[in-house]
Amino acid sequence: MKISLRLFGCALGFAALAVTGALAQSPASFSFQLVTTFDYPGTGNQTRPQKINDLGDIAGIFVDTSAASRGFIRFSNGNFSPPIVDPNDTNHFTEGRGINNSRLVCGDYLDSGGAFEGFFFSHPTFTNYVVPNSTTTIVLGVNNVGDFSGSNIPTGGIQEAFLNIGGTVTEFAVTNATATLAYQLNATNQSCGYYIDSSGVTHGYWRDSDGTIHAPIDPAGSTGTILFGNNDRNLIVGRYSDSAGATHGILFVPPHRFLVYDFPGATFTSLNGINRRNTICGRYTDPSTGIDHGIIVQVVRGPAGVMLPLAPPSAPAQPVPQRAVETAPAY
Repeated sequence: MKISLRLFGCALGFAALAVTGALAQSPASFSFQLVTTFDYPGTGNQTRPQKINDLGDIAGIFVDTSAASRGFIRFSNGNFSPPIVDPNDTNHFTEGRGINNSRLVCGDYLDSGGAFEGFFFSHPTFTNYVVPNSTTTIVLGVNNVGDFSGSNIPTGGIQEAFLNIGGTVTEFAVTNATATLAYQLNATNQSCGYYIDSSGVTHGYWRDSDGTIHAPIDPAGSTGTILFGNNDRNLIVGRYSDSAGATHGILFVPPHRFLVYDFPGATFTSLNGINRRNTICGRYTDPSTGIDHGIIVQVVRGPAGVMLPLAPPSAPAQPVPQRAVETAPAY
């Protein structure tokens, strides 16, 4: 299936290009600057941004006090869309996962049988999507030409990642993973995400446009890593957890360096989407209330931020018997 849409042209400032190029060569001279925090309107809502387009629009999820999940758009002017709810959602569970420059939103919902199905939303129209011959389909990212990525379970098979490029579906999995999820793909069809190993530990990976998978992608000291989004220069954002139980936002600069971001005073920070201007959306959890709040941060030149190297590779995992298990994607 190919979603047809208009390609939106976006001017990119010379300053953003300069920062991106220099960052790729020497991340040691860069850090993060907090731009703003935000919440989906309403008392007690959990706000969980997912992706940001080049215009600054953000797609995400909010969870209300009844535990219903709904999608949303936060527009670049700070206004919010009404809740995004797939018409076939009978379980109070719709999630906005990605957005491109045409404001095409992708995501997932639970159908009447309790299975994940994908959707696309271009106001006011919903289009549902299921990978052929699959029992589960989760659409997690969409790029500016309408190609998209996600995770599916083939009938009777193991949960794997998929890319839909030009209407052609490619399914793939990290070796010996019990589940593989593709969260985003960029203009050159480089994709990223995470997988779960036989011990139940999450690891990041990225897949080159020629199909080469680079894995595991974990910062030193990680006890679990999740990668959520990459931009057109393949700078990749996500989070990792450490042995003390804290979760930190990360920017991975291939091939082997991480910049770390922690929201002040929080022990949980996640960076989920990055655009061409290196503007990042994510969230933190207020430790006093347990409420998630949205954040926007910018990669800037300045005093070096906290950096970590790539963790050394461990011994190759031994093959294990695999079985079909549905893994709900992280957010």
